[in-house]
Amino acid sequence: MALNNAQYNEIMHEYETKQLKSRAEADKRRDYVYAHVPGFKELDQMIPSISVDFEIGRLSGDNQSMDVLRQKLAAVTMRKKSLLKEAGLPEDYLEPIFECPDCKDTGYIGNEKCHCFMQRTIKLLYASSNLELLTSTNNFGRLSESYYGGDDLTHFQAAEKISKTFVKNFRTDYQNIIFYGTVGTGKTFLSICIAKELLDRGTSVIYFSSSDLFRQLSDYSFDYNSKSELENLSDYLYNCELLIIDDLGTELTNSFVIAQLFTILNERDLRHRSTIISTNLNPQEIHGRYQDRVFSRIMSHFQLLKLTGSDIRLQKAKR
Repeated sequence: MALNNAQYNEIMHEYETKQLKSRAEADKRRDYVYAHVPGFKELDQMIPSISVDFEIGRLSGDNQSMDVLRQKLAAVTMRKKSLLKEAGLPEDYLEPIFECPDCKDTGYIGNEKCHCFMQRTIKLLYASSNLELLTSTNNFGRLSESYYGGDDLTHFQAAEKISKTFVKNFRTDYQNIIFYGTVGTGKTFLSICIAKELLDRGTSVIYFSSSDLFRQLSDYSFDYNSKSELENLSDYLYNCELLIIDDLGTELTNSFVIAQLFTILNERDLRHRSTIISTNLNPQEIHGRYQDRVFSRIMSHFQLLKLTGSDIRLQKAKR
């Protein structure tokens, strides 16, 4: 699930292409202004000289000279804006053009990956994962209550309502959900329905089956040559806007898994990043398998939604 070197290079090449495109457009606009706005080029050429004089004044401690140069630079800047306006062009016509103004199309803000880098990564991984297939067959448009009755229907309707509220308030209300209950009662279905809605709104979503998640973490953690892959995977797990862990309890649970699960839940909670878990385990079984720290995190930070009833897959097979 983590980016490999080829995928990382692909994304960085896209950023380089964006920067080249931006510079080419900026050069084109500047050439146009120089050719069609009389006096602008001369003003533009004054700025380097003023900047050099300003630096000399700063180094020599000549504050009076610096004040004069500040005023001169401000006057040149204002005159340039006036000339653009008189020519029918916006004042920011020559400002750099970026698809992402936050990172200026570099992919990074300081040493941290920009949100646009994360979004591009998620799209790349999404296209190569089974989440794309899952969301094509599991969405709120295919939801049916006909497989439930009595208390089972009441439970499902409550979970459905909360799931839709989760989507509606996702940007403003930090929430976590754990769907638990018997096999085949719609836990994964509702998780993927939520994923589909949020993906369509541009949210970064990562989906893992529990067994695949901890297998990858184990493979990368105990392979020295996979250090970068582990760092990338951890970055996505901690920072994506929504993480879905499906079928918790199907993995081979050991001390490594328990420690990793706690770290993921704790890091995401610190960042206020939402998590959805589905499991066939009840709260007592979760406590017994994952111990106090994980159980405490789930009970205090997750909304527990119980789903019950007959296995829907078996019901479909009989119809």
